[in-house]
Amino acid sequence: MALKATIYKADLQLADMDRHVYGDHALTLARHPSETDERMMVRVLAYALHAEEGIAFTKGLFDVDEPEVWVRNLAGEITLWIDLGQPDEARIRRACSRSERVVVLCYSSSCEVWWKQIASKLTRFKNLTVAQLSAESSTALAALAERGMRLQCMVQDGQIWISTDSTSVALVLQTLQASSV
Repeated sequence: MALKATIYKADLQLADMDRHVYGDHALTLARHPSETDERMMVRVLAYALHAEEGIAFTKGLFDVDEPEVWVRNLAGEITLWIDLGQPDEARIRRACSRSERVVVLCYSSSCEVWWKQIASKLTRFKNLTVAQLSAESSTALAALAERGMRLQCMVQDGQIWISTDSTSVALVLQTLQASSV
């Protein structure tokens, strides 16, 4: 018998002063049996940092042909593809051909090694942004995970804070490659 996803609920209050995006989002996250708290919370962060009309979580680990988070327009076209971790060049190439914008959010201590191996192969993708969340930040973010969460995310001048009723975490996000589109 296959293991089923565990459902998490998050009430996310977003105040992104850099992009002038504000709102309340009721999120339902299906956590794959092999997914860690860290990865799930990085998905929530990716959603918060790129929230716009049409954003949604996908099947993610349940379907390898979909990103973790995407934005689709009214015609059903993918306008933003967000992958987590350290995808290979072939996956990134497919994503860049299928979407107007692609974001890869790397979040483990082995990001530096992955980036050194793949960076030169990715410079040709003008619609690609690669960012790294420090290992300390992703670990602190994982500590906020609960089955029912009330989160506040504030972004101002490139600084990111995620808070609960009792804890606040400042996150460090470094851009490794910026999109030129």
